[in-house]
Amino acid sequence: MRTRQTSPHEKRVDRALVLSTRVAAGLVWLLLAAIVVAIVYYAWPAMQQFGFGFVTSTTRNPASGREQYGILPMVYGTFISSFIALLFAVPLGLGAAIFLNEDFLPVRLRGVLIFLVELLAAIPSVIYGLWGIFVVIPLMEPVGDWLHANLGWIPLFGSPSIGPGILPASIVLAIMILPITTSLSQSSLLALPSDLRAGALGLGASRWTTIFRVLIPAAFSGIAGGVLLALGRALGETMAVTMLIGNSNQLSFSLLAPGNTIASLLANQFAEAKDLQVSALVYAALVLVMMTFVVNALGFRIVESVRRKNR
Repeated sequence: MRTRQTSPHEKRVDRALVLSTRVAAGLVWLLLAAIVVAIVYYAWPAMQQFGFGFVTSTTRNPASGREQYGILPMVYGTFISSFIALLFAVPLGLGAAIFLNEDFLPVRLRGVLIFLVELLAAIPSVIYGLWGIFVVIPLMEPVGDWLHANLGWIPLFGSPSIGPGILPASIVLAIMILPITTSLSQSSLLALPSDLRAGALGLGASRWTTIFRVLIPAAFSGIAGGVLLALGRALGETMAVTMLIGNSNQLSFSLLAPGNTIASLLANQFAEAKDLQVSALVYAALVLVMMTFVVNALGFRIVESVRRKNR
């Protein structure tokens, strides 16, 4: 059986499409490189003066001629708030994804719930911040008082609750990233071939055994990708966290005390910064970019290793 010969016109179209996709991919990398180069350029004076100690120092002195800036409290606040947000969002998101993927509900009602979950992602972060101020913080105050009274010997609960703090900001942040983990986990489970479920059930596995031993491991790469995307959103979230975290530049390991994040630092101080302080803030932005890159690179490395083991 002879195959159809490709016409010269089709070859030209094919070459044009290949070239256009290469150009598009190159532009993405060029844009990323341009962003990093610009940040490094403006951060360079602070990088020369403070070095790596900028990341490990807690000192902040904006006095002219004696400037000293350190962002260790902000690095801690960024990591701990994102980590706590994932602790809440991942189990809830995966549970919601399983519930929406199974036939527990009629199709129409399931579609409504999926729409409502995705609608959470469309709510502006300032609205989440206001909701956190008027609802979450008042609800968390008695919880914080109980944690401090009964578990105050643990450094994470070593200070009294005064309202704004790392824990309320983390809870609201968890709600903000919940649609990402839920939607991508549900899409990953939905994309699995039906033969996986049928085969497991045919071998005598129960419904929940099939879900947890077959479907979730098979969809792990997609679920993990959603978690990494949610983590990236959590690391860089600004407005809601700024409204709830307390914006304290003092390092405190307590979740009940006010804290700060790198994104909140930039939002609060960049408009009034001058000279070296501007460079220091851009240096902080560069640290945030590197944190996001390292976390995502490690995450994708773990996903790839698990994917190879499951082949």
